[in-house]
Amino acid sequence: MKLSRSGVIAKKIGMSQIYKENGEAVPVTIIRVEENVVLSIKNKAKHGYNAVQVASFDQKPQRLNRSIKGLFEKANVAPKAKIKEFIVAEKYLLEVGCKIGVDHFKKGQCVDITGTSIGKGYAGAMKRHNFRGLEASHGVSISHRSAGSTGQRQDPGRTFKGKKMAGRMGGKVVTTQNIEVVDIDQELNLLVVKGAVPGNKQGYIYIRDAIKKALSY
Repeated sequence: MKLSRSGVIAKKIGMSQIYKENGEAVPVTIIRVEENVVLSIKNKAKHGYNAVQVASFDQKPQRLNRSIKGLFEKANVAPKAKIKEFIVAEKYLLEVGCKIGVDHFKKGQCVDITGTSIGKGYAGAMKRHNFRGLEASHGVSISHRSAGSTGQRQDPGRTFKGKKMAGRMGGKVVTTQNIEVVDIDQELNLLVVKGAVPGNKQGYIYIRDAIKKALSY
């Protein structure tokens, strides 16, 4: 894994679209990046790896337990709702109390965004795995949306693990890679990226430099 700069904690606001000069509509996601504060750092000599722990989005002190309150008091940082640790290269280690904003990213660069996908509950094979379903006629009755056969014959006489079947869909940590930053609004702390990102509206997401793309600055 390529180690790079620290990422940021953000919130997904929702989706919209912008128009190019030729009239083409481009789907975009609006993301709010409030000020991220460095809560603590870890170095290879003491902890075995280099990392930066950041916190963001103000929180009432009474909603935090004593151990978490102690972290903020030690760093002299106001209580925050979300804490996230990013593994970084040694040259990108920051000082405790350092602030990271939306200007951490540049227009035109690519980022990787991690979030928890929208939970769909228990779903069938057609919705969950895009199965085509059974025939609409020719003797098929009632079971048009069933998965069909899932096993073999007497040998091996069982269904293999990992077989695509009905089950719980969504609600998993998903990372979407190489998402282009279309625009940045520093006054409103908004980041506009091309396409969709995982998660619900107002859900927390984590953004960092794309590991498969080199920084151009």
